[in-house]
Amino acid sequence: MKPIYLDNNATTPVKPEVLEKVMPFLTEHFGNPSSAHWAGRAAKDAVDEARGQIADLLKCKSREIIFTSGGSESDNFAIKGTYFSRQKKVNHIITTAVEHPAVLSTCKYMERIGSQVTYLPVDKKGRLDLDDLKRAITSETVLISIIFANNETGVLSPIEEIGKIAKQRGILFHTDAVQAIGRIPIDVEQMNIDILSLSGHKLGAVKGIGAIYVRHGTKLFNLIHGGHQELGRRAGTENVPGIVALGEACRLAGKNFFGENQRLAALRDRLEQGILERIPEVIVNGDPKIRLPNTLNISFRFIEGEGILLLLDMKGIAASSGSACTSGTLDPSHVLLAMAVKHEDAHGSVRFSLGSGNSQEDIEHVLDTLPAVIEKLRVLSPLWNHK
Repeated sequence: MKPIYLDNNATTPVKPEVLEKVMPFLTEHFGNPSSAHWAGRAAKDAVDEARGQIADLLKCKSREIIFTSGGSESDNFAIKGTYFSRQKKVNHIITTAVEHPAVLSTCKYMERIGSQVTYLPVDKKGRLDLDDLKRAITSETVLISIIFANNETGVLSPIEEIGKIAKQRGILFHTDAVQAIGRIPIDVEQMNIDILSLSGHKLGAVKGIGAIYVRHGTKLFNLIHGGHQELGRRAGTENVPGIVALGEACRLAGKNFFGENQRLAALRDRLEQGILERIPEVIVNGDPKIRLPNTLNISFRFIEGEGILLLLDMKGIAASSGSACTSGTLDPSHVLLAMAVKHEDAHGSVRFSLGSGNSQEDIEHVLDTLPAVIEKLRVLSPLWNHK
């Protein structure tokens, strides 16, 4: 049996079409986009084309797309850039307790330098109460930063409603849409999004490239100073191969959107149904309806997720216990704890995130393999034997 990769929320394989588009920019099209000669013009044209492809996917203007090194830089740019451009007037930020570490760690830093941050709670299904958001807004609120689709559970935030609230109160609205891009239709105008973060390696492009949408007229203090690149908002020679890859990946995402997501949702539902039928004492984490089509987060009670992942890995099946950015820590998921999942159940969680390379055969093989893995670990578990 071939290896089965079910960790697409951590990263995706590079799509063949993307690789084909990128290869010339690693060889003959090597110019610096800032150079005025023929080599530079070819690179600049490619950067402009990619900027337009991303803008088409987000329903915005090309000049509102700024290339970055990835989602974490974009999140930092959004939060720090807003604060430092307006700190003399306001200093309050609103976010949630279930954000990606790139947002949470940045907000913790902002607190250390004088900002006030409100971390909104979520309910047991990972959903935000909009009344909590309204109550949290003060006269000093400068930014609302709320994740579009949670990277661990796939739960979707009510982005359009949040955008309306922010617009009515004259507050900038940023969303980390790294997991949503290519999986959920996004119209930044309709949703009243002012700033949006995205990352290439989550949708079939290469690692080390991302972008930030900044609504025209929005002031952000630059994080990186130097040359005039990226419309003067982000200095440094552009990563042309990465930019080309991101643009092509966005073009493909827009082209194949609905059919592929329906396929992934069907596979995800089959995986969930099969687990519930074959394995006792399991808990599906998150809202069963308002979530990404490719994501299943499930807790196997009385055992630890790390043990499950180790045994699955030995059988060629790759999954994760949550965010790849928090791997290496023994602490249970902050997302699940914020959802009032019991500490021991959070430790037993596994995230399966499907992608374009997955098939019905893959899912059936996982369902044939997983029950024995869970049974083996539970036999060794004192919690299981004394339940």
